[in-house]
Amino acid sequence: MASGDKVSTLGGQGLGQNPFAGLSGVGLPVAPAIRLEQAAAALAAKPGGGAGAGRTGQDAKSAPEKNRGRVEIRRETGGRGGKTVTTVSGFVGIGLPEKEQLTKKMRGACGCGGTVKDGTIEIQGDQRETIAKILREAGFRPVMAGG
Repeated sequence: MASGDKVSTLGGQGLGQNPFAGLSGVGLPVAPAIRLEQAAAALAAKPGGGAGAGRTGQDAKSAPEKNRGRVEIRRETGGRGGKTVTTVSGFVGIGLPEKEQLTKKMRGACGCGGTVKDGTIEIQGDQRETIAKILREAGFRPVMAGG
């Protein structure tokens, strides 16, 4: 576009309620109209197409990432009056909401209480195997640390 072909954006008489109305007469190329059915068919025709494109036939929501990092699972009793607690630490790149979601899933699977304290998940009792299984399903690489 040449400098004389610029459209004023000062809200003059040509724009009105629709700021893009003034662009129709400027000479911009018109995008081809693609029907929704054609776009859906083209997407489905691609290998692994659909909502979870790029996944291997799994639901996009349930398929975990390949490796989300190493996490350490420990059994601790110190400072808890002799009570055993399983702790999970070493998370990299996930926030508090996702840790709370994992904690809720672990509590439900283990049938016990648990919480998130200072970025570490604490589950009551010795639940290392059950927690390791849940973490593997979530895409983490659990490692039993300590004794």
